[in-house]
Amino acid sequence: MASIYANLPSPPLLVHGKRIPFRTLQKLPLSTIKERQNCVAVAVKATGESSESSASLSIVKSVQNIWDDSEDRLALVGLGFAALVAVWASANVITAVDKLPVIPSALEFVGILYSSWFVYRYLLLKPNREELFQIIKKSVGDILGQ
Repeated sequence: MASIYANLPSPPLLVHGKRIPFRTLQKLPLSTIKERQNCVAVAVKATGESSESSASLSIVKSVQNIWDDSEDRLALVGLGFAALVAVWASANVITAVDKLPVIPSALEFVGILYSSWFVYRYLLLKPNREELFQIIKKSVGDILGQ
């Protein structure tokens, strides 16, 4: 568990009712004992790791294990490069389709219909949400090889 304690002086942005430009803040004299009574005390404590950091840490470890176990690292680099090219190409295709007159409206309608079906199918009732979580966990396990 880590702890940080600090006493921070209140910022001297106003002196005698006048604003001070930031460049003159460095020239102000050190505060006296009277002014130290206006300090703000801050205490910060960290108690442990969150679940988000442990999940991202496990993903990083899985990728490191895949990299270390691979015999053909050149193929992995090639797959990574191919994935980047695929993302770039799909972005260009989406831009080209977006410029066509009727297709973006039709695709937006299809997206609204699919989103409505997904909410009805998986998110509306609790057993369906649990089924969705099971499907997601199974897919993640299949992808990461666990």
